[in-house]
Amino acid sequence: MSQDHIRDPDGVLYDRWHFSQAVRSGGLLLCSGQIGTEAGGGVPAEFVDEARNAWAAVGRVLAAAGLDYSAIVEFTSYHVGLQQSLADFMVARDEVLQEPWPAWTAIGVAELAVPGARLEIRVTARLPSAGKTD
Repeated sequence: MSQDHIRDPDGVLYDRWHFSQAVRSGGLLLCSGQIGTEAGGGVPAEFVDEARNAWAAVGRVLAAAGLDYSAIVEFTSYHVGLQQSLADFMVARDEVLQEPWPAWTAIGVAELAVPGARLEIRVTARLPSAGKTD
């Protein structure tokens, strides 16, 4: 099975941390987790803004593969403080996703790889050639 790797434009993540932003394989786009920190590594004061930033980062990875949010078939969200952040997360999510809703798993974690980050979103998207099944 062939694979096509999508790398971050400046190559830092691939070269320094040894991972691709996404991989096309078997009719799917498998995306690495995206966080909502701001330029320079700052974390927004409001969680809903961090969630919006994370979804925007997801959108950029999808766009690099020629896709948009409607291609998402499944996503996993990792939350530091799951119960406290869930309502704000759902507000931001509903700004970019719509019915039919993708499969979703929300997981509470103690910390993420980036200090101070409170959210990471990992998505799987369907590639156009994979067809559509409802």
